[in-house]
Amino acid sequence: MKKAILLAIVGIVIAAMLAAGCTQAPATGSNATVMILYTNPGQMPQLLATDQIDGYMSWQPFVAVGEVTGLAKVVSYSQDLPPPEIWADHSCDSLVGRDAVVQGNPELTDALSAALIAATNYTRDNPDRAAEISADWIFGGANLTFGNVTVSSVDVEKASIPTIRFTNDPSPQWLESNILFIDALKNIGYITGTLSNTTPDETTALLYDFRPLEEAQGMLAAGTIPVPEGPSQKISIGYLLSDHDAPLFVAVKEWQYFNDTYGVALKPVGDSTGRVQNAELLVEGKKVADVQLVQGDGGAQLMTLMASNSIDFAIAGTPPTISSIDKGTPIKILFPVHTEGSGLVVTSDAPVTGWESFIAWIKEKSSATNPVKIAVAPKGSIQDVQLKYALEQSGVTVIEAK
Repeated sequence: MKKAILLAIVGIVIAAMLAAGCTQAPATGSNATVMILYTNPGQMPQLLATDQIDGYMSWQPFVAVGEVTGLAKVVSYSQDLPPPEIWADHSCDSLVGRDAVVQGNPELTDALSAALIAATNYTRDNPDRAAEISADWIFGGANLTFGNVTVSSVDVEKASIPTIRFTNDPSPQWLESNILFIDALKNIGYITGTLSNTTPDETTALLYDFRPLEEAQGMLAAGTIPVPEGPSQKISIGYLLSDHDAPLFVAVKEWQYFNDTYGVALKPVGDSTGRVQNAELLVEGKKVADVQLVQGDGGAQLMTLMASNSIDFAIAGTPPTISSIDKGTPIKILFPVHTEGSGLVVTSDAPVTGWESFIAWIKEKSSATNPVKIAVAPKGSIQDVQLKYALEQSGVTVIEAK
């Protein structure tokens, strides 16, 4: 019943968004221009420190890196970008599963889902501990140096984690943002396949499988995780080196807590310091799967690995997942891991205190034939879509660096 109600809500949301239209006409009459440079988020603070860019739009923790180092200041977090409230609780990373694995191993999928849902709740309720774990996993706990500035990676993560909304709830806002991403991906030619002309119900069926979410939530509420039948299996989970994936890191590093509290855990194999490559999925103390943790370079790469059956699950952004589904990859979004968690920063000496002064700065530099240069994560990413959408709404022309 819950699944039917949730799927009905999804269909209603999609229908409403399609009927209303997903975009608005941008403002006109302005010569303001921004130059977009696509690059790896890890390079963005250094590019800013060496005056090669004026700012960047990225996911965390690189927004926090700019703040903590003093190299940058926040113009806007992603959920606050214009138009007002359109990006509140927007989609970002979700747990994605291959259809064959999810449908062929429902009990195993449910147990893994329960472990990640419990870890999501822990991450939200214990931000300082989640920050320490993320700093250890991502940066090895080391200090970070950009130019002549050195900061603690733990301090960076403590500034970053609270700006990310860790939740597994596929809220109406979350669903609406996915439709906005579909529309944007169509506009840039990234969707030309199975999602290009689907009905709302067909879109829902292609994108989502919320059964593991419902089953896992029910098991956690009941305090009992059934042990999957049959011999132990092997599964793989792809992830990115970002604190957006903090629940996965927390699940592994705090495995004993989850084992004792919920009866499900991702126990690391061997040395548990820093990044972990191998773990065991335990249910009621029994190993039900050997788990390989596969670090990816980006969402698109994780989707390539899923398409080739090289990994079974992934924590990945919704735009690359949607693009992969459009191309026929048999995968589904199982549930969100977090929402929001990105932001736009500019150099700390820029005359900018918010979006309106940012646009004024763009216009001033454009009139001097010196356009503002903003680095952005890969083309078609959440950050790329959101920034372009906001700039267009403000009458700013976007050009891409060659």
